[in-house]
Amino acid sequence: MELFELINTLNAAHGPSGDEGGIRAVIAHLAAPFADEVTTDTLGNLIVRKRGEGPRVMFAAHMDSIGFIVTHIEKEGFLRVGRLGGISPKEAAYTPVRFKNGVRGVVVPEEKADFGKLKLDECYLDIGAKDAEEAKKMVQVGDTAVYDSPMFVNGGKVVSPYLDNRISCAILLKVLEQVKAGVNDLYFVFTTQEEVGIRGSKTASWSIDPAYGIAVDVTDVDDTPGSEKSGTVQLGNGAAVKVMDSSIICHPEVVSKLEELAQEQGIPTQRDILRAGGTDAGAIHVTHTGVKTGGISVPCRYVHTPVEMADLNDTEYCVQLAAAFAQCKLG
Repeated sequence: MELFELINTLNAAHGPSGDEGGIRAVIAHLAAPFADEVTTDTLGNLIVRKRGEGPRVMFAAHMDSIGFIVTHIEKEGFLRVGRLGGISPKEAAYTPVRFKNGVRGVVVPEEKADFGKLKLDECYLDIGAKDAEEAKKMVQVGDTAVYDSPMFVNGGKVVSPYLDNRISCAILLKVLEQVKAGVNDLYFVFTTQEEVGIRGSKTASWSIDPAYGIAVDVTDVDDTPGSEKSGTVQLGNGAAVKVMDSSIICHPEVVSKLEELAQEQGIPTQRDILRAGGTDAGAIHVTHTGVKTGGISVPCRYVHTPVEMADLNDTEYCVQLAAAFAQCKLG
């Protein structure tokens, strides 16, 4: 399956934090032909193993997305919602959403709200219900919704909601398909609840107890007008080798190995330092007595909005770099 098509397939699946069953089923189906073992743990992490004689290497890409959860249904049929992860009300305003059962709606600010200081409590979801009775036939309190924006490509750049982090799930699926078994004992983990506190990766890394860990995720950029320099990377400059973020200072040995492999194989790379935000690497590296952990990042504009943007060439370079690390001799 081509990379764009794979990302589109993953984005069509439901999977906000804590409700990842839909996306887990899709990934499990796609991974099964290339895996020696596919399991799911108590927290819902999907663990795909490709056995080898070398040390245990854990690749992690979180499969959950940010989203909304219904907290109240008003008598007029409008829904009040809470946030699952880093939702910005201003960025969500007037954006279409969809529920797991197919019901669709739109995020709307109240007329009296100050848009400059907009809070989620001042917004509602309009699903077209005439009153609460009709609304309750469509959704229930506790149901979750996600952005329903379209996906498209312009000039090699893909625009879509939830590139964070479905694009990295696609990367791991491509690596799983490409790597030869036998060199290292590989665990491709599609984690849960990263967006609400890197929760799934904590239990997964504890049970796997890897010698090496690589978190694959998106990272913020420094290439747009008025950039606040939250990140250090640019679209189109290659795979980003993580040096640090707010959750981890990456192991120097892993950073060096990734850059060495990239140089040997002619893979364009850039260094990723993220001033705010973290990844599953933050949980992996402190597991048991410690794990040599790094990260491979996809440069991404407009993270956590309904219109995230990434470069498909950068994404392919991330596939190549992750595959190189998976098959190199470690330890």
